[in-house]
Amino acid sequence: GQDMVSILQLVQNLMHGEEEEEASQSYRLQNVGEQGHMALLGHSLAAYISVLDRERLRKLTTRILSDTTLWLCRLFRYENGSAYYHEDDREGLVKICRLVIHTRYEDYTLEGFNVLYTKQPVIYISSAARTGLGQALCNQLGLPLSCMCRVPCNTMFGSQHQMDVALLDRVIKDDVESGKLPLLLVANAGTPGAGHTDKLGRLKELCEQYKMWLHVEGVNLATLALGYVSSSVLAATKCDSMTLTLGSWLGLPAVPAVTLYRHEDPSLSLAAGLTSSQPVEKLRALPLWLSLQYLGHDGIVERIKHASQLSQRLLENLKNLDFIKTSVEDELSSPVVVFKFFQEYSNRDQTSHAAQASTIQHPIISNERHIYDTFNQWLGEQLAQLVPASGVDVVELEDEGTCVRFSPLMTSAVLGTEIQDIDQLVDCLKMKIPVLTSTLQLREEFEQEVRRTVGLLYIEDLGWPGLGVVRYSYHCDGKNDDKQEKELEKINTELLKKLNELESDLTFSLGPEFGGQKNCVYIGMVAEDLDVSELVETIAATGREIEENSRLLENMTEVVRKGIQEAQLQLQKANEERLLEEGLLRQIPVVGSVLNWFSPFQASSKGRTFNLTAGSLESTESMYVSKAQGTGTTPPPTPTSSLAKQRLPGQKAFKRSLRSSDGFSETSSISHCDDLDKMDQRPPNLCPGQEQGPLEMEKAEEQKEVAQAKIDTEDMHSDKSPPDCTKVEDQASQR
Repeated sequence: GQDMVSILQLVQNLMHGEEEEEASQSYRLQNVGEQGHMALLGHSLAAYISVLDRERLRKLTTRILSDTTLWLCRLFRYENGSAYYHEDDREGLVKICRLVIHTRYEDYTLEGFNVLYTKQPVIYISSAARTGLGQALCNQLGLPLSCMCRVPCNTMFGSQHQMDVALLDRVIKDDVESGKLPLLLVANAGTPGAGHTDKLGRLKELCEQYKMWLHVEGVNLATLALGYVSSSVLAATKCDSMTLTLGSWLGLPAVPAVTLYRHEDPSLSLAAGLTSSQPVEKLRALPLWLSLQYLGHDGIVERIKHASQLSQRLLENLKNLDFIKTSVEDELSSPVVVFKFFQEYSNRDQTSHAAQASTIQHPIISNERHIYDTFNQWLGEQLAQLVPASGVDVVELEDEGTCVRFSPLMTSAVLGTEIQDIDQLVDCLKMKIPVLTSTLQLREEFEQEVRRTVGLLYIEDLGWPGLGVVRYSYHCDGKNDDKQEKELEKINTELLKKLNELESDLTFSLGPEFGGQKNCVYIGMVAEDLDVSELVETIAATGREIEENSRLLENMTEVVRKGIQEAQLQLQKANEERLLEEGLLRQIPVVGSVLNWFSPFQASSKGRTFNLTAGSLESTESMYVSKAQGTGTTPPPTPTSSLAKQRLPGQKAFKRSLRSSDGFSETSSISHCDDLDKMDQRPPNLCPGQEQGPLEMEKAEEQKEVAQAKIDTEDMHSDKSPPDCTKVEDQASQR
């Protein structure tokens, strides 16, 4: 065994993990206030209380359970209700389904699945419900998936996130006629995606007609604690059961979810597992019992009201923004705000676009929606990164596509979101909208420019949030596929490196980590002053430069190899000629030395030098004569980009001039000002080292006055007013 100190040290190391994770952990823990510590204290107190004697434990747990249930029923306007506390928020619905099965099938306790087989139960859920909810219910209840019926949402009238009541009525009638038993209906008071509320009043009437159980869940149930409640949400108080997730609404860690229900037979509730005879099970309510007392009624209402005010503040600001489309159920009181970037079609005929929109899965419409989904995905990620305290996230909706969602009831209490965070979120959104609009407008122009440019290949990637994707196509000369692929990868990698070295506001990358194209250059978001033609021409010119340098290096390697072979052959031939000139006797060791002493042999030094520029071997005789190495011919210039656009100091690359009409006059004025500065430094007729006399000074002043008059004349021309030439000449003559 180990001592307590070492065990606690191990727990501490496991909690904090690596050093780079400490920042995120501390950010998460710093928002656990005193009310959070009260909830955490409830778990440890429950463990201590469980060791009390049985009678004292029974009295204490009964008091805690009854108090918490009473407070919640009064707080959320649910009269005469019972409560079931559970860790998994779906567990309460599973217990309710078992309760309904026990209620509707009287012999279920004795015969079990045989009763269900003779009359199959049907559970109805909305198509806008949580993903996997129906399958989870069937798995827990032991029912086949055929017992689950997904009801579509409205398509013609009403919200597209609300359950179609008329269609549900027809489906229930068909099920009754086929011998099935409608059992339970799961409705939403705030769908998981858009936060819309079903027509709970009509659904309750339908359930009473067919003797069905109505269960409601959703984030909008939190507004039942406010003084003003919309009629659509207020109808949830008449339902048979509802599930509340107080932990996220109030920012309480590790508190259980609560399912409130109404039922008269306690034996069936005990059989379904909604109540327990074990006192320890009732201690699940202890964290909530402590937290509710700490916050009080006013504190709970204030937190929920603050979240509603945050959503209203954001909604009011979004109404004043162009290219932002909101999707809310009620503009006066909507706890969830869903918005997306959307630009109207200005370059197309509205009539033709409407005709295209009526066609199912039209390729143009499908591509445009995919592009908007990509852009909104990028927008949501950027906003969440820039303003993490806002708690915005990205949600996929069936009709609207990808949207940005702000649900303060689920995030504000935990993250501590304030009004200034919403203002900062709107400011960031205002900064991103021009970037999105300009990028969307320039995508088509970029595609056309790339397709017209030789050597570039446009890659269509609808999932890339940016200007586009381009690849430099390598001109292969009979090379195999593997070598061509390596050359292509090498050129595009070097091209990406060269583009990132340029002083520009653009981002060039290799694309996403997963799912992207290989050997491509991905261009990110751009501004409206981007010169697309210059960008495409620069990419093509840089690619050609890299390709030519690569070919030059390959050719030089081949020339050097051939030159070395030729030099070896010539040196071998020179050695053979030297042997013939010296004779056979000079090659004998002793005889050759004596012969060289009596008759020295003067051998000419014939070396070889390799000219890399010409790619040829040359003799070194000229080097020995002149005692210096020859320079040879001038090497050819290194191929560079032919694009050399003149830019002002500090101006970044790929910027298009927005005031081209004023460019000439400003440039002329700058050039004349430079001339004046040069005149101030030295007169044109004054030689270096010569002092400036009175006559030269007078001439210099006269030339300066004429140049200044010339600038004034051009300025008057730029202002479209006739110049006063007489005044200029008089000034010059007087001088």
